[in-house]
Amino acid sequence: MMPDTDSEQVYKFELPTPFPVGDVNVYLIKGERLTLVDAGPKTEEAWHSFLQQLNEVGYKPEDIEQIIITHHHPDHVGMLDFFSKDIPVYGHVFNSPWLVQDPQFMIKQAQFFEQILVEFGVDQRFMPYVKRLNDMLVYSCHRELTGVLKEGDKIDGLDNWRVLETPGHAQSHIVLYEEKSRVLIGGDLLLKHISPNPLLEPSMIEGVNDRPKPQLQLNESLAKLLELPISLVYSGHGENIVEVNDLITYRLKKQAERAEQVRKFIAEKPLTAFEVSKVLFPTIYYKQLMLTMSETVGQLDYLQEIGQIRVDISKNQHMYFVT
Repeated sequence: MMPDTDSEQVYKFELPTPFPVGDVNVYLIKGERLTLVDAGPKTEEAWHSFLQQLNEVGYKPEDIEQIIITHHHPDHVGMLDFFSKDIPVYGHVFNSPWLVQDPQFMIKQAQFFEQILVEFGVDQRFMPYVKRLNDMLVYSCHRELTGVLKEGDKIDGLDNWRVLETPGHAQSHIVLYEEKSRVLIGGDLLLKHISPNPLLEPSMIEGVNDRPKPQLQLNESLAKLLELPISLVYSGHGENIVEVNDLITYRLKKQAERAEQVRKFIAEKPLTAFEVSKVLFPTIYYKQLMLTMSETVGQLDYLQEIGQIRVDISKNQHMYFVT
């Protein structure tokens, strides 16, 4: 059982996942409506762990009156399939195609990655990886949102909490902030022991084809937190965070240092994004292609944004140069 946030009590449950990140945290808020924030992966192991911990604080699944999700990744939404369809589910509108696993969206996503991987200079032998992009959705759900949440929204039954849009780790990412207690339920925006990946995703905005730049979004989302008085972050993985501003400042500093390392690689000779990735991640780039490419492209986007490098897009494979 966790501390009170004025009138509301927050319970933290740690659930096992089949992913390298390890356990995921979900939170039960005892407000006017009993609210679950995030839902864990769709595995029997996670569900039984959840039932046990829920029982320890005196509740059953049918007592939960609403569910809010911070973002669409399977380790945060999969168990939605184990809950009654009568329980309303709320989150950012960009969650929708992922949660219902819309076939047309999945085709669009595959086409997006096929195109950008060519532009980033990825070897053709890695292209079959695109067909395996959605393998992990077996741990996700098939569930529609009941309603959508956006920046500044207050949540029925949780009147003291408001929604902040915080894209970067996912285009659908939101966090919940309780001003009186200065508590944030932060999803994967800020983690104590690791930096969340700024993951490449197609644009979720109708008619916009330019890809989002998740590292820049993540930096902006973290900077948004620096403007708030936050005493405690309940994060999506690992321990609670108390020294919030110090950790954010450290994360931003380390990211800038990583980008400078990338700039030095390019200063030696022009490189494609894939060539940079192979230098940054020599032992794992071929095992975790999308994670390493997302990290690499994030650093390149950052360097472009601050004017340290430029990109030549005149050929199929884009080449990066120092300015």
